[in-house]
Amino acid sequence: MNAIPDASTLTVWRKSSYSENAAGGCVEVSDGYPAAVPVRDSKAPHGPAILFPTCQWSTFVTAVKQGQLPA
Repeated sequence: MNAIPDASTLTVWRKSSYSENAAGGCVEVSDGYPAAVPVRDSKAPHGPAILFPTCQWSTFVTAVKQGQLPA
């Protein structure tokens, strides 16, 4: 699995609408990265971001939206 060691180097991040905002457990993604989707923990903005291939990320997001993953 590929990663970006310091995720703060990417400037634009957005939080998932499915994250537990009240509990502080947020997943953030960055758009515009070539051929992959960087994902990081919002509580660790200077930590690593994991890179998911675009097609795999799209499959994951579709499954979440369709309720196919256990809660």
